[in-house]
Amino acid sequence: MQILVADDSPEMVQIVSAYLKKDGFTVHRALDGEAALKIFYQEKLDLAIIDWMMPKLDGLEVIKTIKTESTLKVLMLTAKSTGEDEFLSLSNGADDYITKPFHPKVLLLRVKKLLGLTHSFYIKELLIDPANLTVWKNEHILDLTKKEFDLLMILAKNRGRILTREQLLVGVWGMDYDGVARTVDTHIRRLREKIGDEIITTKRGVGYLIEKEN
Repeated sequence: MQILVADDSPEMVQIVSAYLKKDGFTVHRALDGEAALKIFYQEKLDLAIIDWMMPKLDGLEVIKTIKTESTLKVLMLTAKSTGEDEFLSLSNGADDYITKPFHPKVLLLRVKKLLGLTHSFYIKELLIDPANLTVWKNEHILDLTKKEFDLLMILAKNRGRILTREQLLVGVWGMDYDGVARTVDTHIRRLREKIGDEIITTKRGVGYLIEKEN
């Protein structure tokens, strides 16, 4: 698959390109808006990664042109981080938006999601990548144990449904586990310390759940 990376920083283009190439993508580079559009017209692209602040033509103008003439997926890169900036990006045609600084692996996950190559998903500010047993929060990878990850996944898969301690024990530790149900409470507490208290809800006397978003 072919991806355009357009940014006025050669260093940023180099870093993003290296990660994309390592994952098997063909990368076309541009350091300004005019060069980005030239590549857009010349190559059969699958996705474009466009920086907002570029010389000659800024990223918004580039995206408007691309979206007027094609259905190409576009990911906007920017140092701007206000809600208004995000609104402008998305309302002008960007399919996704990521602010600098960011971890290249998070960018790679966003790229794969836009291309339909991953089953990663979000729960609030958490980005969960089941294929790689990885959870990100605010662009930083979380150091979860295997049991903590499994707990998060079973709650995520049953989103909106209360799971009892016994159900969680069987689902994570297995039918043959000899430990006590309070083991679940201990692991939930440690998991919350890493992902935040707002993700998992306690239903006293019943169990735990991740609420469905409205």
